[in-house]
Amino acid sequence: SAEMMGNSELSPEVDVNSLDALISQNVVDQLLSKYMSTLTSNIIGWLRKALETDKKDWIKETEPEADQDGYYQTTLPAIVFQMFEQNLQVAAQINEDLKTKVLILCLQQMNSFLTRYKDEAQLYKEDHLKNRQYPQCYVQYMIAVINNCQTFKESIISLKRKYLKSDMEDTLSISHANMDATLDIIAKEGCSSLLDEVFMDLEPHLNELMTKKWLMGSNAVGTICVTVEDYFNDFARIKKPYKKTMTLEAHRRVVVEYIRAIMLKRISFKNAEERKEGAERMIKEAEQFRFLFKKLAAGSGEDTEGLCDIIEAIAEVIKLTDPSLLYLEVSTLVSKYPDIRDDHIAALLTVRGDASRDMKQTIIETLDQGPSQPNPNYVPIFKEITVPTLTVPKLLK
Repeated sequence: SAEMMGNSELSPEVDVNSLDALISQNVVDQLLSKYMSTLTSNIIGWLRKALETDKKDWIKETEPEADQDGYYQTTLPAIVFQMFEQNLQVAAQINEDLKTKVLILCLQQMNSFLTRYKDEAQLYKEDHLKNRQYPQCYVQYMIAVINNCQTFKESIISLKRKYLKSDMEDTLSISHANMDATLDIIAKEGCSSLLDEVFMDLEPHLNELMTKKWLMGSNAVGTICVTVEDYFNDFARIKKPYKKTMTLEAHRRVVVEYIRAIMLKRISFKNAEERKEGAERMIKEAEQFRFLFKKLAAGSGEDTEGLCDIIEAIAEVIKLTDPSLLYLEVSTLVSKYPDIRDDHIAALLTVRGDASRDMKQTIIETLDQGPSQPNPNYVPIFKEITVPTLTVPKLLK
């Protein structure tokens, strides 16, 4: 530097360029190698400690912190990236090559860390299922875990943008894609476990659908809608991309469970009056679901109208007064929803209550030969629904 050997007054006396390096390259390489191995074990230890600390938060009796937009989060992503940032700043002062090595190391360790994070989130869910009263803020912390995935994604991008030369981008693209995939799995599993929570609470009301009590005017669907909306008040604190997926999935699951209730053949209508009453109730309830999910998906630009149309299409088959037109009505249903199987049609005709065994057989055999022209946007829903046959436990009771 100008204060020492680079001082201009010394230049006639000393040719700086002719001097050897103070430390040989061999020693420098050894030092850097030692630095990298020490840093590797430190980062592994820091990440493990950060996750242990975060897990202690998950069982707290107080809700997690929220960011400025009201989304639940924990401090984990901030702690992890602050640690990476500090080490990258140190490396950047030494040289470009070391900075790149440290960044690659941070992202490699991040990759392994996310696999552990995924496993811990899964264990958290399993522990909660042993006793659903504990932890007290399970739903809120699971939301924070889901939101952390989005924060991790954004932090990885900003770290690469700040410390990675563009010509090195390709070397890390696979590792980045792996991290993104793991984060999506953690978020998806988190959303799924929260929906499991909702559907466990809905079970007694879903069991009431398509029973005599339901036909007499039970408020099962009203209670289902209120319960879903109540949970979604909490789910409003999930960040947008994941919340959108979750709303769609909840809508789909509600419709699947409703159709499953029809296929369970809990009820068989006695006459045209009962069929009309049952079908009208189904159409009204499809409308209740449509209204609820339109409200929950407001602003996400999702068109999910088609899901409730399936319930209405089934109601039309039940409502039909002229049995001679049954084949036509059923074939319309099958052409719209080509994943309907023979056992679905048989169950539907059983619920109608007026189709003889021969008539069912004829309709099913004729349909098997007909062509189908499904809507290209239709996502199969019936393939998720199993129709119970006459089971042995039933006979043993």
